[in-house]
Amino acid sequence: MTKWDEKALNHQDHLIHDLKTLLAIPSVLDEEQATSDAPFGPEPKRALEWLLEEGRRAGFTVKNIDNMAGHIEMGEGDELLGILCHVDVVPAGENWTYEPYAGTIADGKLFGRGAIDDKGPTMAAWHAMKLVKEAGIPLGKRVRLIIGTDEESGFRCVDRYFEKEEMPTIGFAPDADFPIIHAEKGIASLEFTQNVENADGQLLAFTSGDRTNMVPDLAHAKFKADLSAIEGKIESYMNLQDFAFSLVEHNGIIDITVHGKSAHAMEPDNGVNAAVLLAAFLNKIFTEGPSKDFTQFMVDAFGNETRGRYLGLAFNDEISGDTTLNAGIVSFTPEEGAKIEVSMRYSVTYPFDEKIKTCIDRLKDSTFRLNVQSNSTPHHVDANDPFIQTLQAIYTEHTGKEAELLAIGGGTYARVLEKGVAFGMLFPGREDVAHQADEYVYIEDLIKATAIYAAAISRLASKEEDGE
Repeated sequence: MTKWDEKALNHQDHLIHDLKTLLAIPSVLDEEQATSDAPFGPEPKRALEWLLEEGRRAGFTVKNIDNMAGHIEMGEGDELLGILCHVDVVPAGENWTYEPYAGTIADGKLFGRGAIDDKGPTMAAWHAMKLVKEAGIPLGKRVRLIIGTDEESGFRCVDRYFEKEEMPTIGFAPDADFPIIHAEKGIASLEFTQNVENADGQLLAFTSGDRTNMVPDLAHAKFKADLSAIEGKIESYMNLQDFAFSLVEHNGIIDITVHGKSAHAMEPDNGVNAAVLLAAFLNKIFTEGPSKDFTQFMVDAFGNETRGRYLGLAFNDEISGDTTLNAGIVSFTPEEGAKIEVSMRYSVTYPFDEKIKTCIDRLKDSTFRLNVQSNSTPHHVDANDPFIQTLQAIYTEHTGKEAELLAIGGGTYARVLEKGVAFGMLFPGREDVAHQADEYVYIEDLIKATAIYAAAISRLASKEEDGE
């Protein structure tokens, strides 16, 4: 049996060098500099070209699809094993201790934007392919590292890729958690809009959030009120909630800003929605009218729970758990009323059309209407599938731990595959620092994941029965 752990360890210096080189490319989406030749901006294109050139130099077959995506391939056969990675990253943001594009090593960690999402896992998978090639494992399937450059902003890269290239027979995306994520919830963008006939002069403006996939941590409103009459109510309410606020009054108009706590939309209960906090307070002081209708709807639909019970959208199954709703972008103007943009992460067996109809029916007697803006259906591979069982066996062999099957509310490239799962590389017990300042990957985890991926490639694509 091939000792992939030893081989991966022997590759450590080369692996770290390559990862540091890739981390040095600030491959953030840049719409302003996007061109037909660089559809997501120059840096995502540069990262793709660098990795494809590495594949070409190592003797693999490579292909670039419109500078949006590409692949590195080895092996022969009718069937195709796909490994879907991405080299684009979110912006670095502020408050880094280490330079975000330097690949600094400290305390057994390698720091940099993309270290764990998804440049580190991409390098682990790429070096795993090289290990299998160097070991001379006879392959009965083709193995293809498929590289995207727009994963963080909408999957346009893989959409284009699969317009032109074949769908893998099986595949995995090293862009989430170990052991195995075999179910990803559906993701629907819902928009609730309010019909306003006559402004009531109470709420003059309300804004919160700029992304539906994050719990908004800031909300701002302008409204008419007597400050002396409500100042005590504001302070009592916000102290009860234990979150910061600020307000300014000028000529009878109050500006108020409320702070919450951000979190990913896949589990809104991990955050505190600032829009809900502010709406709940305003609801205590507004009288009848469109302003009150808006704040009452926010409280009823999102203030007491995040599972959609009030709206008739709640659902739970054993495969993937609760359906969740996150009111991520919220606005109100006196002329147009409210617009609430919601990310709904719904269960694998969710009766979508039936639930949407129920919600629409419940809103008939209100001033609110529902529109479905987009819908990405759930993704699920059965636990008894031999593909899943093979990955479970490999994970257990290399870690000595049970390969529990997981379901998530987020979305990875696995959902674009006909049969695919997310497979690592964040190990259980490790902090998820993706998208955060001082993002890092443990070097020992990088080596361990490389060995696991090499074993998976060998086992899944080898001509031999056990693949090793």
